Amino acid sequence: MNFLDLLIAPAHAAAAAPQQSPWSLPIMMILFFVVFWFFLIRPQTKRAKEHREMVSKLAKGDEVIVGGGLAGRIDELGDAFVSVEVAEGVKVKVQRGAIQTVLPKGTLKSA
Repeated sequence: MNFLDLLIAPAHAAAAAPQQSPWSLPIMMILFFVVFWFFLIRPQTKRAKEHREMVSKLAKGDEVIVGGGLAGRIDELGDAFVSVEVAEGVKVKVQRGAIQTVLPKGTLKSA
C-alpha cells in the first residue's frame, strides 16, 4: 500500500478521470478521411481526368508544351506517341502523356 492510497482512495481517483465516448475514435477516423478526400484525393483525380481528356483530344497542328518545357506543333499522331515539330525540320517523338498543355493557336509564332 502506498501513502497516497491512504490519503486518496483509488476508486475515488478513478471516478474523477473523464470518461471518453466509445464513438470518439471512429468519428475522428471518419472525419480525417473526409478531410483527406476533399483536400488531396478529389483534386488529384479531377486533374488526372482533365489531362486524360486533353490528351485524347489532341489533333495535328495543335501547339503544345511537352513535360520538359519543350514547345512545338504536333506533326503526327499515334496511339502512344506524338511527333512534335520544335523547329523547321526538327521533329521530336514523345509519349502522349508527356504533353502538359495545349497552347492557343498562334502562340508559337508570336514568341
